[in-house]
Amino acid sequence: MRLLEYQGKELFNQFGIKTPKSMLAQNIEDARAAVQNLGYPFVLKSQLTVGGRGKAGAIQKCKDSDELETKFAELLNKEVKGELPRGILLEKMVEIVKEIYLSIFLNRSKRCFSIIASSEGGVDIEQTDNKLILDITIDGISEELAYEIATKLGIPKDSHENFKSLLINLFRLIVGKEAELAEINPLAIISDGSLLALDAKVIIDDNALFRHKDLLKYLYLTDLEKQASDNGFSFVELDGNIAIIGNGAGLVMSTLDMVTDANGTAGSFLDFGGRATSETIYEAIKVISRLPKIQAILVNLFGGIVRTDLVALGILEAYKNNILRVPVFARISGAQSEKAKELLQGSEARLFDTVEEAINAAVLKVKSDR
Repeated sequence: MRLLEYQGKELFNQFGIKTPKSMLAQNIEDARAAVQNLGYPFVLKSQLTVGGRGKAGAIQKCKDSDELETKFAELLNKEVKGELPRGILLEKMVEIVKEIYLSIFLNRSKRCFSIIASSEGGVDIEQTDNKLILDITIDGISEELAYEIATKLGIPKDSHENFKSLLINLFRLIVGKEAELAEINPLAIISDGSLLALDAKVIIDDNALFRHKDLLKYLYLTDLEKQASDNGFSFVELDGNIAIIGNGAGLVMSTLDMVTDANGTAGSFLDFGGRATSETIYEAIKVISRLPKIQAILVNLFGGIVRTDLVALGILEAYKNNILRVPVFARISGAQSEKAKELLQGSEARLFDTVEEAINAAVLKVKSDR
């Protein structure tokens, strides 16, 4: 679960990480009321889950009431990468002495948490060579490590203690809330030597949410995700044009990776688990049919407890009712798979013996349609 900036900052404050004074506004009336507490000047910041909002003009300085009226309306209706904001954060401006980049993330390849830090705050961290990457041992973050990082980043000595506390608190947040990432970019050193998180990017492990009931208030589902949830399957909309359907999150994720390796782009992740019936696959296709970018559907199905013939009936019903208007490329294996193949024979669904063959055919079809 990717938190919005203001939500991440709420967590930061809970863990002793200071942020600038700010207020969230959903409409211009909220914004006008917030001004009474903040005063001018401040920054208007679109609350989005996608990156690149600064470059897209979704962060604006505001110095008076005239700018508030025009800029607030502009940002509230401004899409960034196809996403509209879920509110505008009004944040008091501060006097900055130095900006740095700091994050702690779950390093899956090493099975540990790692720190990335850079003396260049506000940049895309992937695009700079000026960064430190350090693994956190099982003992956690020591004072010595924190001071070492502060020195390498060129942080003034009178701010070292503040940096140490902030870094340790950031790690406490990661562990305490089972986060996969906690990023501050930029982390500002201000004139009195204290540190303020000017931005917050926090990603929580979805599988851990049941242990953190306090975080459920941040859970946001689109209309399509709600429709999927109501029908008992997991769905995530992505940026590509090939919808991926499977039974089991691991199977769907590995299929997604294989599509990427084949130079395709996944347009959705849909996992109906072990409860697939003709009705659930039909409802899954109804969800996918509402995605305008989808040009092909890739079904990777391994039927252990799943009756694959019921899945085939769902696909046929979707074609019959004209809900399904794009080609289906399917690899179906397991219980009743021969019957499923017989049912789909002669339909617009193409069947393959291996998932690699199905993926290659789907990618080729999408590319030929361009």
